[in-house]
Amino acid sequence: MTPAKLGTTPDYWDDACKHLSKRDRVMRKLIPQFGEGRLQSRGDAFTTLARSIVGQQISVKAAQSVWDRFTALVPDPRNKLRPASVMALDISDARGAGLSARKVEYLLDLAQNFEAGTVHVRQWQQMDDEAIIEELVAIRGIGRWTAEMFLIFHLMRPNVLPLDDLGLIKGISVNYFSGEPVSRAEAREVGDAWAPYRSVATWYIWRSLDPLPVDY
Repeated sequence: MTPAKLGTTPDYWDDACKHLSKRDRVMRKLIPQFGEGRLQSRGDAFTTLARSIVGQQISVKAAQSVWDRFTALVPDPRNKLRPASVMALDISDARGAGLSARKVEYLLDLAQNFEAGTVHVRQWQQMDDEAIIEELVAIRGIGRWTAEMFLIFHLMRPNVLPLDDLGLIKGISVNYFSGEPVSRAEAREVGDAWAPYRSVATWYIWRSLDPLPVDY
């Protein structure tokens, strides 16, 4: 598997749509509604994870505002956020950008892990999903949900089912259970039928709730 390039779409997407449309009545209805919409990879690994930390528990709009102020503190001529730059940042300046003390700690821990090579970025393409999740959740501030979003949106892994995602659970409820509450086991059963393209089906479930493309 080759690394996803910035702005690229997974080469498996069309095959996944055909597969899901054949196997699943809901997907057969949903997929045509969103035309040429596709998942796209954005940013490098460090930047993607840093953004996920900044955006925790605040609105998308607020997260963008804080992110813009934060990255202005560590300018780089190639617009790439570097772990060393984050580690050199004055903590009070980072707090002034709108980051909580805990998020500053998380960002520093992320930078230190990348700088020390304790995350095996170059090996990720050869590692399976669970091995990558295990590496990522060892970093403070990154839980399983964030790691799964990273697998979907950065590494573009095709078969991730993020059962901790409230949007996915709600979308399964609306599309498969007429809005009735859905247990984790029921959601897993629906999702397992999407294999080996659970990430793609999840993306369409998100779109069914919000026509704007999901992006992390």
